[in-house]
Amino acid sequence: MSDTHSTAEKVAAGLGRRRRKEFVFRTLGMFATGVGILFLAVFFATLIGNGASAFKQTFMKLEVELSADIIAPGGELDLVYADFDGLTRAALRDKLPDASGRSQRREMYRLLSAGAGYQVRDFLKANPHTLGTTQTFWVPAASNVDMLMKGNIDATIDETLRPLSDRQIAWIRSLDEAGDLESRFNMALFTNGDSREPELAGIKGAMMGSLFMLLVTISLSFPIGVAAAIYLEEFAPKNRWSDLIEVNINNLAAVPSIVFGLLGLAVFINWMSLPRSAPLVGGLVLTLLTLPVIIIASRAAIKAVPPSIREAALGLGASQMQVVFHHVMPLAMPGMLTGTIIGMSRALGESAPLLMIGMVAFIVDVPTSFTDPASALPVQIYLWADSPERAFAERTSAAIIVLLAFLLLMNLAAVILRRRMERKW
Repeated sequence: MSDTHSTAEKVAAGLGRRRRKEFVFRTLGMFATGVGILFLAVFFATLIGNGASAFKQTFMKLEVELSADIIAPGGELDLVYADFDGLTRAALRDKLPDASGRSQRREMYRLLSAGAGYQVRDFLKANPHTLGTTQTFWVPAASNVDMLMKGNIDATIDETLRPLSDRQIAWIRSLDEAGDLESRFNMALFTNGDSREPELAGIKGAMMGSLFMLLVTISLSFPIGVAAAIYLEEFAPKNRWSDLIEVNINNLAAVPSIVFGLLGLAVFINWMSLPRSAPLVGGLVLTLLTLPVIIIASRAAIKAVPPSIREAALGLGASQMQVVFHHVMPLAMPGMLTGTIIGMSRALGESAPLLMIGMVAFIVDVPTSFTDPASALPVQIYLWADSPERAFAERTSAAIIVLLAFLLLMNLAAVILRRRMERKW
């Protein structure tokens, strides 16, 4: 009787100790999860707070006289050498007649974006019949004007510590009070290439470069990766050579991405003489980067197919090839597609290997083919983050928001494809 009582006490004491340990472990797990969510919330709040303003841009209203004497001095429209900047500056002088002297006028002209004249030129090119008339234009204001309107420049500090003088701030406020300044959606962020002027800089060139690279990557890495996984899992003999290949594939998945950039520089550019800074080379480098991920995910998906599926197909007289392509592949395809999209997401966010093949160059034109010089969205973020202007800082955050949106969409597509194609057995 005493032994039974003693055993019950030991069990009760041990049960209480185990429950306390479980409570501590669950508490630590909840604390770690909460810390992770907190850091994620701080990250997104900071990112959105810094980048949301980049989707708005300050525009200035100008009444521009399309003078035939300046634009068509010989009676023929001159869109190359005509002084369109002079037309916009004359319109601004009409808005601010109190600017006197060359120094004050130079200060006043710095309120205009360098792209104002190009906007007038493009309008006249599309509407040549407006020559000799006065037209209303909403042209982009300079980045410092935009920063002041958004509250990112403190007008109360000493004049020598801010990029705008007291006179310029007074002009900006007078234009704002007259209704000649307006905040609009920054379409240029999505329709322009890179620029030295923050108010004209956009991500279209980088987005097109990333798109071309991903097309090259997906067209090469998916068929090669899936074929390699099928061969290693279903057809390759189990010997030291296949074991060596498997070990190397697993090791390549953990190699730093910059090593693939060095490999691409040595093979694709120095040896094969492919064009530097081209999406074709970037896509080939990213293919090398994503192949191990796709092979490992595809092999795991093939292994997850129950052996009974293979045995039943073989028992009905199917060949090994028919078993693989008619029975195993359809069941493993959701996992293969998931691994491929995850690999593409990693490729979309990589910048280190692209820096090694020259895609860090300043590219203004939007690429139209796989061999045109181009940048990529992560590289564009890197370039803007290195710029000292405050306007580029907010555009850096905006570009990160766009990149994260693409990554979320790609991962969402992976989840949807997996659920729609998944089969239960």
